[in-house]
Amino acid sequence: MSDDAGILDVTDRVAMISGASRGLGEAIARRLNDDGYRVSLGVRDVDATAKKFADVADDRLLVAHFDAMDAPTAGAWLDATLDKFGVLHALVNNAGIWRQVNFAEGSEDDLDAQWEVNVKGPFRLIRLAMPHLKKVGDGRIVNVASTDGVRFRDNTCSIGYTMSKHALVAMTHAARNFGYEDGVRATALCPGAIATELVAGVPGVTPKSQQLAPATVAHIIANMLSLPNNASVAWMPVNTRLESTL
Repeated sequence: MSDDAGILDVTDRVAMISGASRGLGEAIARRLNDDGYRVSLGVRDVDATAKKFADVADDRLLVAHFDAMDAPTAGAWLDATLDKFGVLHALVNNAGIWRQVNFAEGSEDDLDAQWEVNVKGPFRLIRLAMPHLKKVGDGRIVNVASTDGVRFRDNTCSIGYTMSKHALVAMTHAARNFGYEDGVRATALCPGAIATELVAGVPGVTPKSQQLAPATVAHIIANMLSLPNNASVAWMPVNTRLESTL
């Protein structure tokens, strides 16, 4: 039996990470940079994020403007990434928002905002990045979905958020199929509550003491991105509590 696990050498691979200014996105960027990646961070506040990552060498970091609600910024961010690094190996769609929208609460604007950020933002980036991910032969996509993307827990949940994350999981399956023959592997990571500002005050959320640390989820993503082509993970739930199906 061979001891060679086929794990990719990630040294100098280039990864784009959306929503990387804080919380989980910052943790992902830190972990990938520590692992040897060159990282391109798509954020709304470029100056503040650049200061936060001032310890990272300039030739290994790009901080670019990206706002999922502003469609042209997706292409501009990708162009800036390619201008600086010349290649793209991985895309992590992390940017997302939560707003309470159910049959009694929330507005059409809240519903539209979640669809724009959680669904259309990743869609635009995948569509733009796919030719470049195909070109390298081992391109990777990780979409940060949620356990809410694979079930409806109870009536405390935001229906709008759950709908958007179900759509993101479906999009991941489509991306995996679309790029598979050219070595692109796409994973929908479906974590439970992560200890970030996003879940603060969310009804029914896992108690803070039991929430996932951002660094834990970043570790999982780093491992997903390094798996060989013959170890394709379509989706992966990572729950904080016991549920019968998750």
